Amino acid sequence: MLSTDKGTESMAWFVKIERGIVDKPRFDQFVAAHVAYVNSLIANGHQARSGYWAERGGGMLIFTAESIAVAQKIVEADPLIANHCVDYELHEWCIVSGEPQAMPDDEIPNI
Repeated sequence: MLSTDKGTESMAWFVKIERGIVDKPRFDQFVAAHVAYVNSLIANGHQARSGYWAERGGGMLIFTAESIAVAQKIVEADPLIANHCVDYELHEWCIVSGEPQAMPDDEIPNI
């Protein structure tokens, strides 16, 4: 598991936008592992949030990391990526207005 010794104020925001490329039964085999992985990112200070589009077929993961190289490693370790369930794009997100607020861990919905 990747972690950081730096404070979150020195980390950039990243967005992984994904599109499913396998059938639902195969995809569903890895959802629990994906959720556990996202929870481990949260526990390690990456402020991760993950969800899917209401119309299905894709989703998004937002998180913080020290660099694009670290962000790429985080994404590649996601079980949905490692098991070839989704195609994705990774972008650094440059916030121009407002400041994202971390959701308290007890308010994160179980998927």
